[in-house]
Amino acid sequence: MTRFFLAALLGFTLAAPAFAHDPLPGPNGGLKVDAGARHHAELVANGTPQVVVFLYDANDQPVSAQGYRANAILVVGGATQRFALQPGEGNRLVGTAPVPVPAGTKGAVQITGPDGATAQARF
Repeated sequence: MTRFFLAALLGFTLAAPAFAHDPLPGPNGGLKVDAGARHHAELVANGTPQVVVFLYDANDQPVSAQGYRANAILVVGGATQRFALQPGEGNRLVGTAPVPVPAGTKGAVQITGPDGATAQARF
């Protein structure tokens, strides 16, 4: 019985990475990733300095950005760019990077909610 339990536990442990998923395309043309346990975030960059992060709940429904703030840390051309994002219309957090940010840029966005809870979205 113990061997069966250990074999089952090992099987579940090895299968766990199969449930992980890559970033998915978002409805606004960016990559949508998990941002903590309660949110999803979609990063949209189009080669200009303006960057938009769209907020969604865990069920992919838009969440009003009012009361939220964020800090972006993106790698552009091998250099780290840091800048703030502020609430915009609807579920948008909007910021202006010091340099143009191409689509597909890698980095992270730390999001702080109205309740002070923080979450991180990695792109």
